[in-house]
Amino acid sequence: MNERGNPERRIAFLETCFDTLCENGLENTSLKKLANACGVTNGNLLYYFDSKDGIIIEATAHGMAKVEDDFMARAPKDFADIERFLTEMPYITAKLHGAKYRFMYQVYASPKYREYGKEFFKGVNIRYHNYAELLSDKLGMPVDYIQGMIYIFVRACVHFALFEDEEYLQLQLSAIRTSLKALFTA
Repeated sequence: MNERGNPERRIAFLETCFDTLCENGLENTSLKKLANACGVTNGNLLYYFDSKDGIIIEATAHGMAKVEDDFMARAPKDFADIERFLTEMPYITAKLHGAKYRFMYQVYASPKYREYGKEFFKGVNIRYHNYAELLSDKLGMPVDYIQGMIYIFVRACVHFALFEDEEYLQLQLSAIRTSLKALFTA
């Protein structure tokens, strides 16, 4: 990975490129379209990222990490706040990040970028564990339980954002609520 150029400008390019890629898709986004969106020449953009593939890989990882941060910024503050989180987050995620999830899967499901997806999701596993540790005391639940629930809930939210499948969402939410009841009844 090339780290040339002004770091703030690099991040701005990543964010603009990610938004452009999400809006237009992988096949419909040329290097020229990315450069135009950033207000620079192809050569200037390549100075920062070496190749269009480099832009795609870095922009996807950067953009999805920001989506993840937004998701966790809305995490429950205490046990009583869990229901608010379960009720509102799938719809917020679909509205704010549906196109981003669709693009992420387009990239990471491609044989060309699959290895980068594996690396990204290794990082997700670490971050979800860290989130679970942060939430454990607030929610009064074990870290491993919270981490498992994060996976189930995020999967339900992403599926809803991708397909607007209300039935699947409600079944997953019901499973989470039943699990919470069982945890606190035991």
